[in-house]
Amino acid sequence: MTQTGTQGTVHIVGAGLAGLSAAVRLAGAGRRVVLYEAADQAGGRCRSFYDNKLAREIDNGNHLLFSANREALSYLKTIGADGSLIAPTAAAFPFLDLRDGRRWTLRPGTPYWPFWLLDPSRRIPGVPLTSYLKLFRLARAKAGDRVADCLDPKDPLWATFWHPLTVAALNTQPDAAAARLLWQVLRESFLKGESACRPMVARHGLATSLVTPALGFLESRRAQLHLNRRLRAIERGDGLVRSLDFGAVQVRLGRADRVICAVPPVVAKGLLPEISAPQESTAIVNAHIRLDGQADALRAAADQLDPDLPFLGLIGGTVDWIFLRGDVVSLTVSAADALAARPNEEIVQRLWADTAKALGLAETPLPPLRLIKEKRATFAQTPAALAQRPGPCTGWRNLVLAGDWTDTGLPATIESAVTSGRRAAENLSGDLSQTQHF
Repeated sequence: MTQTGTQGTVHIVGAGLAGLSAAVRLAGAGRRVVLYEAADQAGGRCRSFYDNKLAREIDNGNHLLFSANREALSYLKTIGADGSLIAPTAAAFPFLDLRDGRRWTLRPGTPYWPFWLLDPSRRIPGVPLTSYLKLFRLARAKAGDRVADCLDPKDPLWATFWHPLTVAALNTQPDAAAARLLWQVLRESFLKGESACRPMVARHGLATSLVTPALGFLESRRAQLHLNRRLRAIERGDGLVRSLDFGAVQVRLGRADRVICAVPPVVAKGLLPEISAPQESTAIVNAHIRLDGQADALRAAADQLDPDLPFLGLIGGTVDWIFLRGDVVSLTVSAADALAARPNEEIVQRLWADTAKALGLAETPLPPLRLIKEKRATFAQTPAALAQRPGPCTGWRNLVLAGDWTDTGLPATIESAVTSGRRAAENLSGDLSQTQHF
């Protein structure tokens, strides 16, 4: 079967957030858009599904946005979902050290860092002000510097802030993570004060906030979406992409058609060996636990957290973050390659032991739990990998790239994915009216 591309159509391969962002941008500007997705649902790693074991709708993982994420918030506003996030009334990051039971809350304030640090109530107890000021070493980091090259692992702030922040933001251990990328995170959030680093999560799930409204937006503008459509090959010649091979379906490009390739870096490299793309990846392990019969203990634990956004960072265990959502507790472990390689039974026991200890729950019996391993959650955000991130433009005049792994200057996050989609759309919009004869 052969389909002939319609003049002026933008073919977007990949309906994750990068592809959706580009599609929303282009369809909103009146462009003809066709989306192709290899999976049976859009959203990529930001997906939701009904889990029969838990009898609940859950997300594949926990994704935290910041109030500084302008691109993501603009995307949500465009698709009519800007009211779908929840956030505390003020930025606050509660932590618990599982080793000794110490609790503290980092409370960024205004104005800019480091001025709010002059208030001891906003800092981590027992950490001198001078430890925080060492962050400016990251601003002087060279291209090859890792976080551990710039910040001292023996400093009192390392275990309580630098290590958890690096792992959460970059999904890479500090002894490998790129220092320049962590500096970018700090510059766009904590350094700008409370108004920039208020944490935000989807009120009713990732799909409800980020995916379903986008699909409705695209449908209203007559964009097409083809699921279960895996791209097999890209035919190229004379500096142009000529056709897309989806196996049973061949899409030949018209003279004004364009392509946005918004697939994971390993897939992109397989389709386009000539491009540069980071290939090493890092895992994230998530789990969702439905708590039955421990409502009082769970309520007591929630009472110690912000009622608007009950979440808790853990130090000294396996779990990094706990999110409370009704009777479901969701857990995240980032930079989790070593953990993901362990047997599932061992992983479950470790995660549940941390959860029970942190929330004061009875450890037995083990409640219903859904374990989710994302072995290729993000690219490994090392100095070497940053050098491999490509820009949106390629050697083919009618093809651009999108994805959180492209060179947005940001970590591989929702904000980066949405930014990349917007940039890809902008790189196409300037020449869609021109024709290429071939």
